[in-house]
Amino acid sequence: MPNAIAQIFRTGRVQSFEPGQSVFRSGDPVRMMYLVTGGQIALVRHTRAGTPLMLARVGPGGVLAEASAYSAVYHCDGTARGRSQLRMLPVARFLDHVHGATGPARAWAAQLARALQAARMQSEIRSLNTVAERLDAWLSDNEALPPRGQIQDLAHSLGVTREALYRELARRRG
Repeated sequence: MPNAIAQIFRTGRVQSFEPGQSVFRSGDPVRMMYLVTGGQIALVRHTRAGTPLMLARVGPGGVLAEASAYSAVYHCDGTARGRSQLRMLPVARFLDHVHGATGPARAWAAQLARALQAARMQSEIRSLNTVAERLDAWLSDNEALPPRGQIQDLAHSLGVTREALYRELARRRG
C-alpha cells in the first residue's frame, strides 16, 4: 500500500531542504502536499506560551501533515531536521488522485489510520506517571531504542527530561 501513496506523488516536483529550513509554517495556506523521499522533517506546534510540542518526525515514505489535505492552513511548522528531499504535489491534484481511484484511496485511509494510532499511543504514553512506565510503553510499540544521538528526541517524545531518561536507561543496563 505505501507504494500507492508514492505513486500519487510520481509527477510531483522534487525539492531539497537544508537542516533547519522551513517547509511550511503554522498559518500558511495549504497549497502543497509533501512526500518525504529522503531525510526527516519535524512537525512542531507551539503552545500559546511558546513551548514547542513535537507532533511527529516524518521520514522517507511519509506524507507531511496528512490532515492538512482537508484544511485551509497548516496547524504546525514543518522543518527539515537534516538534509531532506521532498516530492511536492498541489493539494487539489493530490485529492483528485486519492478520491478518484480505489487503490490510492485505501492506501491513504490506511496511512491516516496509522497516524491516528501513533498519535493515540503518544498521548497514552504521556499520561503514564513514571519514566519507566513511559519507556516500557514506548518499547512495546518500537523494536529498539533509537541510535545514541537521538535519545534526547526520545526523551522529548516521552515528555521527560533527557537526564531522567538517561538515568532510567542506566538503571536498566546496570
